[in-house]
Amino acid sequence: MPDQAHRLVFRTEDGVAVPAVTADEMREVDRVAVEEFGLSILQMMENAGRNLAEHALQVLDAHEGEVAILAGAGGNGGGGLCCARHLHNRGMIVRVILAGEESMLSPAAHNQLRILKAAGVEPVPGTDARTFLSRSQLTVDAVIGYGLRGAASGRSAYLIELCNECAERILSLDVPSGLDATTGESPGPAVQPHRTLTLALPKTGLQRVRGELYLADIGIPLEVFHQLGLQLEPPFKTTSYTQLEPADGV
Repeated sequence: MPDQAHRLVFRTEDGVAVPAVTADEMREVDRVAVEEFGLSILQMMENAGRNLAEHALQVLDAHEGEVAILAGAGGNGGGGLCCARHLHNRGMIVRVILAGEESMLSPAAHNQLRILKAAGVEPVPGTDARTFLSRSQLTVDAVIGYGLRGAASGRSAYLIELCNECAERILSLDVPSGLDATTGESPGPAVQPHRTLTLALPKTGLQRVRGELYLADIGIPLEVFHQLGLQLEPPFKTTSYTQLEPADGV
């Protein structure tokens, strides 16, 4: 890992310095959190989805409207599905569009979908995606997170392009889909969000992203970061999220 003096840093609204990490470093954060501290993927996913739902309501600026959720097969998609449940619980009209077949979902994402379907929210056909995105007041992008490898393809690429073409407002989870979390480059189509809610720590590639950037607390203890040599004071005060800006000179 780069030493702290040469690491890209963001700052919170209160001036707290928050180090940015590459995709590989974030994988190690997740590994240590799960394997050594005992956090579960579902715990972190639930925290991510609840935060995402709160930001969806903020972006809408009212507890009404229709929301389209674009959900991929992995952890990012699972957070989007969890967000859909929390919005449904608040009486919102939610349309879930999967970026692949249900059989391709990770175990944690499949668990989120099972709960959602038990609550009466079924994914809508991908063939109707354009209709639902065009009439929604907000589109939540939870297709691909920091695990992107190469250009998005297939249905994921189609949904990314459709999102940019049709969505009125876009809220991305963790990293805009199609963006390389480390470099900020777009090897293929990439979502252009109005707001991004990144998880645990900002990713280095987010310095290139336009729109508002927020950081969400997903329950990872500071000691996980410290164990990996990442110096970080508590960035969250009275809420489980904070807005970020690049530090001076970035």
